[in-house]
Amino acid sequence: MTSDHKLKKLIVVGDRVLIRPAKDSEKTESGLYLPPGVQEKEKIQKGYVILTGPGYPLPLPADEDDAWKGKEESVKYLPLQAREGDMAIFLQKGAIEVIYEKEKYFIVPQASILMLEREEDI
Repeated sequence: MTSDHKLKKLIVVGDRVLIRPAKDSEKTESGLYLPPGVQEKEKIQKGYVILTGPGYPLPLPADEDDAWKGKEESVKYLPLQAREGDMAIFLQKGAIEVIYEKEKYFIVPQASILMLEREEDI
């Protein structure tokens, strides 16, 4: 099984997004080489959205308890802005770092995402 296939088995919960960090250059614009840990400690990170959760759960309407209505237990969600494949710039402080299949990922709540870059026109 490939790692991409295994990632599809993961379920991201609620308003969270799974992000694979982008590989940054180890060299600054002025030509200095930075040790690997320096960039990881930055307050703002960037990476690619791999999976998204279903979104924010919406409350059920108040008249949902009426006896004449059928029992429908489907929860409805307000979808997230982030989509798979987007480049996300996010706050490191709100992210949780996880290692899955020997790769580093971040689980980030949508509120910690500052900006998204999408290939298609908006």
